[in-house]
Amino acid sequence: MSAAEHYLSDFRQGFYNFAMRGRHLDAYSAYKRVASKDHINAFDREESSGLVNAKGIGNPSWRRSLPHMLVATLSSFLFGYHLGVVNETLDSISMDLGFSGNPLAKGLVVSTCLGAAFFGSIFSGWILDGVGHRRAFQLCALPMIIGASMSATTKSLWGMLLGRIFVGTGMGIGPPVAAIYVSEISPAFVRGTFGSFTQIATCLGLMGSLFIGLPAKDIVGWWRVCFWVSTVPAAVLAVCMEFCAESPQWLFKRGRGTEAEAEFEKLLGAAHVKFAIAELSKSDRGDELEAVKFSELFYGRHFKMVFIGSTIFALQQLSGINAVFYFSSTVFKSFGVPSDLANICVGIANLSGSVVAMILMDKLGRKVLLLGSFSGMAVAMGLQVIGASSYASGSGALSLSVGGMLLFVLMFSLGAGPVPSLLLSEILPGRIRAKAMSVCMAVHWVINFFVGLLFLPLLEQIGPIVLYTIFATFCLLAVIFVKRNVVETKGKSLQEIEIALIPPQ
Repeated sequence: MSAAEHYLSDFRQGFYNFAMRGRHLDAYSAYKRVASKDHINAFDREESSGLVNAKGIGNPSWRRSLPHMLVATLSSFLFGYHLGVVNETLDSISMDLGFSGNPLAKGLVVSTCLGAAFFGSIFSGWILDGVGHRRAFQLCALPMIIGASMSATTKSLWGMLLGRIFVGTGMGIGPPVAAIYVSEISPAFVRGTFGSFTQIATCLGLMGSLFIGLPAKDIVGWWRVCFWVSTVPAAVLAVCMEFCAESPQWLFKRGRGTEAEAEFEKLLGAAHVKFAIAELSKSDRGDELEAVKFSELFYGRHFKMVFIGSTIFALQQLSGINAVFYFSSTVFKSFGVPSDLANICVGIANLSGSVVAMILMDKLGRKVLLLGSFSGMAVAMGLQVIGASSYASGSGALSLSVGGMLLFVLMFSLGAGPVPSLLLSEILPGRIRAKAMSVCMAVHWVINFFVGLLFLPLLEQIGPIVLYTIFATFCLLAVIFVKRNVVETKGKSLQEIEIALIPPQ
């Protein structure tokens, strides 16, 4: 048996324990090592009550944590905005800055941002553990303000590239910090719903950059306005974080229990503070204050969660979703559909699916949405394969190709888009959560980069039929992987999940 299979086997064994224990039993005494797949499936079907917690009082009001969550999702809005801000403005930028005939320079304007995001994501875990969530958000906003201002005022390509590096650094820090913060401040019964807001905010950011960039082709210098606009939500994020709650889990890990209680009262209400602190104490293994070594993420009892999280992110990108986002306008243009209309259609499909996912996340659960999403993406890629083949022509090819692409985006936004970051923030133990999330996000950025880099060359060399078939195959592999290795977490507190997954040493 390989090391990876051994760890995944232990992962399933640990969750048997979570499935069988009663809500009022002590979690540690309930731990048993049983490797029955039937029991794992039984856990996946378990319905959490979502009505009364273990202390016999009702759920805390979600309204208390809502404002804090909404402020945090500004980082996701900025992430989406800066991903799309150069789509409509790149031609204008290249003309004004004197590199309109240089495709390499145009590519650098896009790729430098992605490269900087990779490095930002790597260091996000250490930043978060070191200064906390509120300061991490502010450190995410600061380079975005600096970079956007530099891009808006630059007179040269090098000034633009330097600005994009600053912006990309902030983009890399934001997503893992937002996912962890939202999961740690949200009541368990709405954590999936709140977690979905980050995906919705990203969609709104993308669509916002599209609409704001539309006049760039007609108004000279409008692209500078597009960059200036982004400084406003970044400044709002930095200022409002001064008034938001710090993560109680982060404070508790650092021995600041009194402050953690105060933040719990702000987020959940006074009646829930003692129970929340008791839950944190259950998962306290006495090693919270010890520095997490990078090597701990790749061996021992933590490896299985890091492996599962990284694999889900890898399969998400290998499904071809960002190739669709980056090059959808090219496909639409080949059928005579204007790029503006294409981007709007893709944006609406993405936003619609994200809203539906938000509604269903705490009803159907994470695993069901992932399975349905990747399955639907495989079907959608199949439609595009048929549309690109000789079996379809004319209007039939148009319908299958365009319809398949929009269906692909819709199915992605139902699960494969919002679930991975939420699921990781739930299954990763508190002690390693920030650093492990940064590693998994780094995997995401690396594969994102190579998919974007190789998509067009592969499309020319092997053709759309073979390439789309490869993407569909990865979607089906994702279905198998999720079915075998992902377990349901809806309605469970982060402490319950951690105790079940990580056996005491």
